[in-house]
Amino acid sequence: MAAVVAAAGRLLRLRAARAQARWRRLPGAALPRGFLQPTSAGGDAAQRRQVAHFTFQPDPETLEYVEQVPVEPYNIPLSQAEVIQEGSDVTLVAWGTQVHVIREVASMAQEKLGVSCEVIDLRTILPWDVDTVCKSVIKTGRLLISHEAPLTGGFASEISSTVQEECFLNLEAPISRVCGYDTPFPHIFEPFYIPDKWKCYDALRKMINY
Repeated sequence: MAAVVAAAGRLLRLRAARAQARWRRLPGAALPRGFLQPTSAGGDAAQRRQVAHFTFQPDPETLEYVEQVPVEPYNIPLSQAEVIQEGSDVTLVAWGTQVHVIREVASMAQEKLGVSCEVIDLRTILPWDVDTVCKSVIKTGRLLISHEAPLTGGFASEISSTVQEECFLNLEAPISRVCGYDTPFPHIFEPFYIPDKWKCYDALRKMINY
């Protein structure tokens, strides 16, 4: 069984982003980055007779990214992160539509700084794939986590705490969290609130120079 929560439109997308603290208490909470993942993960949940709670945030920026969805049935395991791009200098972690942002940041870092970034789509936040993230951080020594939800109480703090416990001796710089601000804001000021590629790139550059 799969329960799908859809946030249609930009305003609802922002309300959805601020509700991540609630969703992380739901077993099987999944935040897909595009159209490919909800179908497959929902099938995986149905096969295992589990409940998957999805939130999908369509907006003009998201719809710029095109994914080909297979015609035949397919499954993507829940609670298993995806290493979208392998790298050796910095680990970038995100989920949902923010994955597209950190992929751009990885390209910018390679082009402008010569920095190799490993990009991870967490996919689900309860449970979340501790092993994949920690294995990457042990390799790179640096971790940047980004999500649209507010910084305080955001799921990045949970990831940061776990990585600090498991990978402390491997860290070359403090863990960086690039998130939304801890304040409500008018819809017209959304561009100032969202953790865009420039904010993420600036945080990454500071980590490299630490």
